[in-house]
Amino acid sequence: MPQAETANAPRMIAISSGKGGVGKSTVTANIAVAMADAGLSVGVVDADIYGPSIPRMLGIAATKPAMSPDRQVIPAEAKGVKVISMAMLTDDDAPAILRGPMVTKYLQMFVREVDWGALDVLLLDLPPGTGDIQLTLAQAFPLSGAVVVSTPQDVSLKIARRGLRMMEQVSVPVLGVIENMSGFTCPSCGTVTHIFHQGGGEAIARDLGVDFLGKVPLDPNVVDCGDEGRPLVHDAPDSPAAAAYRQIAATLGGSGQKADGIATPFAWTLADGSGKPAPAPTSPGGSAERLAALDHEAGALILRWCDGTAKRLADRDLRLACQCAQCREEMSGARLLDPDSVPLDIGLTRVWSVGNYALGMAFSDGHDTGIYTFKALRALADTELEDV
Repeated sequence: MPQAETANAPRMIAISSGKGGVGKSTVTANIAVAMADAGLSVGVVDADIYGPSIPRMLGIAATKPAMSPDRQVIPAEAKGVKVISMAMLTDDDAPAILRGPMVTKYLQMFVREVDWGALDVLLLDLPPGTGDIQLTLAQAFPLSGAVVVSTPQDVSLKIARRGLRMMEQVSVPVLGVIENMSGFTCPSCGTVTHIFHQGGGEAIARDLGVDFLGKVPLDPNVVDCGDEGRPLVHDAPDSPAAAAYRQIAATLGGSGQKADGIATPFAWTLADGSGKPAPAPTSPGGSAERLAALDHEAGALILRWCDGTAKRLADRDLRLACQCAQCREEMSGARLLDPDSVPLDIGLTRVWSVGNYALGMAFSDGHDTGIYTFKALRALADTELEDV
């Protein structure tokens, strides 16, 4: 269940990639250090549970983290950056053999049960792909935005598109694309060789209507610096790659602001009203896909959107509209739930946020596994109310 958001919550920015081997963790480590050098308070969650690498890249010893008096994990710190990683909880050569639920538990612990202090930015270094970890983070935390790292190689760019589309589907703002390994400059003659082609990252950003954050050229020093825990932005500050990292860090340091609408995460218990989110402003030019307020009266949930419209959805209609695997056949979408089994007086008991894109709901019959996307809620046949 989501916890209440604090007023000084940091901007949470996910650094993702469609495939492995594109240098995403190297990019994350150097951007974090560049942000810290610029005066920001920065934390990094090494969310690649199975293949953690951030501690080594920042020169952090593999020692067990200490606990604070209030039983929170104290993160390691190096180069002005606070870090938590699975590498700190396991031996150097011990594999993390974990099923999905345990991975989710560790991820939530890394964010919620770590004594981060006052942060400006929390970077999440994601594993490659569009699986469990990415979905867990998008559902459990109010991500301010995501960055996709790719090489100029065609196959990498095609897979990067999937990562971008995944973030769009869960309403995580895509802050931009980084093209890594973008050309190699010969240290002897200065000739630039585009090993993985060129311009692909910029083209995909343009095609998908997102920002192109910059190109990071190949630099042989990157490998040595990463292996020895010396970020390139410190070890070779005058290199073209270091300059690219600083420029990207400066752009991201001022971006990732929260979208309009009610603050997330929230968990509202209808019986006593606890956890109900405070209403947000509405306007004719507001987003039609962001919630501004929630109310409940006369057996119906009232959703008010940022564009000023409002919808009234009966509790029973919401229960019948559930799309979870218990209520719908996964492949065909055929209804498994027998409408006659749903009481006429069924009622909502709890409502909570699922990331930036959906609501979770619990009903008086005990059912609580459905996820209702904002898009689906707007599309439901309902009674339209007067504009707010």
